[in-house]
Amino acid sequence: MKYYPEGVMLPPLSAINRAIEEAFREHGEGRAQMPSKVYVNFEKGDFRTMPAYLPRLGVAGVKIVNVHPENPKIGLPTVMALTVILDPATGMPEAVLNATLLTDLRTGAAGAVAAKYLTPKRSVTLGVVGSGRQAVAQVNAIAAVLEIEEMRVWSRTPANAVRFGDLFDTITCAPSSIERACDADLIVTTTPSRKPLVCSEWIHEGTHINAIGADAPGKEELDPALLTHARVFVDDMEQAVHSGEVNVPISTGLYTADKIAGTLGDVVCGRKKRENAGEITLFDSTGLAIQDLAIAALVMEAGEGTELKFP
Repeated sequence: MKYYPEGVMLPPLSAINRAIEEAFREHGEGRAQMPSKVYVNFEKGDFRTMPAYLPRLGVAGVKIVNVHPENPKIGLPTVMALTVILDPATGMPEAVLNATLLTDLRTGAAGAVAAKYLTPKRSVTLGVVGSGRQAVAQVNAIAAVLEIEEMRVWSRTPANAVRFGDLFDTITCAPSSIERACDADLIVTTTPSRKPLVCSEWIHEGTHINAIGADAPGKEELDPALLTHARVFVDDMEQAVHSGEVNVPISTGLYTADKIAGTLGDVVCGRKKRENAGEITLFDSTGLAIQDLAIAALVMEAGEGTELKFP
């Protein structure tokens, strides 16, 4: 068994995007095993266990990941993760990976896949709501599939929006109001909010939204009215209804699961798509264990880890 620390021989973003796209294809074709996440709640956060098996890659395993929104105040990441890879034939542990950075990258790649298929333009104005690690990952991954002409960033802390813009020397970036950030071709939301931040009336025709922040019960970033005006795609139906952007509107009767257009896997497989350039589309991302397996397989293929004796 090998241990792979954070950052060891990371593959290029283009390879990560392709691997995550193929994982969604496997999910869309019904060739993956993946129970929904299991949550354990704490006073200031939670942790989740995420098992899966991708037969095409011959990889199986489980990720353990926490979400503690107050961690940055004490110098820790909001999200930290560990992935254990098993041999499907024997159940023997093959690898342990520090998956904190990998979680950022695979979630960013999911946003890039959604943007690739659902954004009608190849050159876009990008609005970013939130300025943390996942916002950075989304921008980097999307920039590998679309040309970003201009970026508008909103953060609860204006100084963070300024620092965020300084990270991207090749993209014109300006701190803005949240309403201005939502006046964009492509919008990414990455906050831990439990109250809607994005108003429906701010969103114009033809916009695509990657709703990334709502990944647990009770979280929501978008005005529920926006869901009724948009063509909504989720990463996984069961998981999204329980913990995605749609979870609160469904639980309060403002939205119903039968209005969901399909999964991103359906889109990648060609069964579903944006129907016209003027409609609003939305990708509701909760994060899938198959994404973790796909990026783990890339890292294990590309990098040399540290040997750990087992059993």
